[in-house]
Amino acid sequence: METVSKPAAAARVLAVRPVGTTAVLAELSGLHDVLALQALLLEQPLPGQVDVLAAAETVMVKADSPAAARRMAARLLEMDLTVRSHAEGKLVLIETVYDGDDLAEVGRLTGLGVDGVIAAHTGQVWTVAFGGFAPGFSYMVGANQVLEVPRRSSPRTAVPAGSVALAGNYSAVYPRKSPGGWQLIGRTAAPMWDLGREQPALAAPGDRVQFRAVRELIEVAQPQAGAADSEASAAQEPDVRSGLRILSPGLQSLIQDLGRPGHAGLGVSSAGALDRSSLRRANRIVGNDPSAAVVESVAGGLRVQAVGDQVLAVAGAPSALTVVTPSDVPDSDAPEDEGDQSERVREVPMATAFALLDGEILTIGAPELGFRSYLAIRGGAAADAVLGSRSTDTMSGIGPAQLAAGQLLGAGAATSSNVVGNPELQPDFPDTGVTVLDIVPGPRDDWFDAAALESLCAQEWAVTPRSNRVGMRLDGEPLRRSRDGELPSEGTMAGALQIPPEGQPVLFLADHPITGGYPVIAVVVDHQLDLAAQVPIGGFIRFRWAPGYGLPTSLTDSAPDISQTK
Repeated sequence: METVSKPAAAARVLAVRPVGTTAVLAELSGLHDVLALQALLLEQPLPGQVDVLAAAETVMVKADSPAAARRMAARLLEMDLTVRSHAEGKLVLIETVYDGDDLAEVGRLTGLGVDGVIAAHTGQVWTVAFGGFAPGFSYMVGANQVLEVPRRSSPRTAVPAGSVALAGNYSAVYPRKSPGGWQLIGRTAAPMWDLGREQPALAAPGDRVQFRAVRELIEVAQPQAGAADSEASAAQEPDVRSGLRILSPGLQSLIQDLGRPGHAGLGVSSAGALDRSSLRRANRIVGNDPSAAVVESVAGGLRVQAVGDQVLAVAGAPSALTVVTPSDVPDSDAPEDEGDQSERVREVPMATAFALLDGEILTIGAPELGFRSYLAIRGGAAADAVLGSRSTDTMSGIGPAQLAAGQLLGAGAATSSNVVGNPELQPDFPDTGVTVLDIVPGPRDDWFDAAALESLCAQEWAVTPRSNRVGMRLDGEPLRRSRDGELPSEGTMAGALQIPPEGQPVLFLADHPITGGYPVIAVVVDHQLDLAAQVPIGGFIRFRWAPGYGLPTSLTDSAPDISQTK
């Protein structure tokens, strides 16, 4: 799908760029049109629309299929936004103590002085344009640009929650403690993100914000933990009588389902299983709903003990599955007078339903190939849903905590069949150490020349130990940009290949930030994200241009045969 454009006078949507196979990026002339298009798409969703993410000068629309994404390009260009006005959101008042560490520096940079900065910040109404890198982090645009300041040259490793900050033309409040490079001018006790509210974000896109200077903050004291609180907490803990006891979580084991799409505007990524096909396969085999929660584990080492008789299946990276029956667990198949009660060991196959009887222990060995295993328990892993999903988002902290030794994980009731499924074939995993992934150019391949685009597909990229569920950090010959400056923040998605200034690609995975300011040179086709999830640390990736989706403009003459590489 090629970039489609239309004369600016004919429509507010100036151009539509493909973002991989299942999303498009609409470019607009300014914030007014961004908010208008966002409001229109939320009121009248396009066929196949899954999520809408407004940013500084763009709106990204995610689709449920490649066909739906292709149809969206023409529909977006036909929308007439010139006469459409969007309804103003609610007005949010945020009381702020202006004593930030960078207040004096902002006064110097703007020439306003400390008092002038406070007057300018409180003297205008700010509009929430789009969500940021964390739930509740909202990019707010003011009515004027007198407070335009650059980010700090050296970002802080930890910005306190509630910090009121400036960067570029934006103001924001940090909802939680996190790294950040914005200029800090004050602090607030306003809860920017609260899952206990119907609308978790205090200020959502389209809302207006008024800051008010106060001398001190009035904070609601949190109850002190004591005996009564401990008893109440214990009373709320689930009484797990059927499920799994975690003996060892291995390197990392998380609860995952198919994710929580539809909340990008609040700064919340979809999260969910990285290898979605393996999750579905494991659930299908034990008779669960396709979206039932499972345990996602990396690099083997997960050991669990049955609490009550359970039906399990493991899919994903091929690994040895060992079941141990401790000596104190009776063998139902042994004769009554059998005196040998020694520990018994058996092997069970991958992608096959098997029983783990009360007290028996399952160990998932190190993968022979691949990286991630998916353990499904009949009924699904019991966990509280957050924004409609039980998945753990490692970047935002939303969802269940990482599994820990000694934890009891209950079995739920998310079954779709009265019987288990037949054993299934596992997919083939690359045994050469190199995984080939198809990519679609753009949306910002025009920030790179032909040499960089050729280099992207001509070399093998090593997966570094700095990789995680947020993104795979790759190492190879750096890719150089062909233009200077910075890209205004815009929506991104899993599969995006973002190129930071040092030129080493980052392949975004499920827990990625929902907006980014580095150019995305290409996006992995959606159906190969499962394959990408199985590339281990130390493995290698080679990219190739996906047949049928065209080449970057700068390569169409110099290398017309790249898309045909097999």
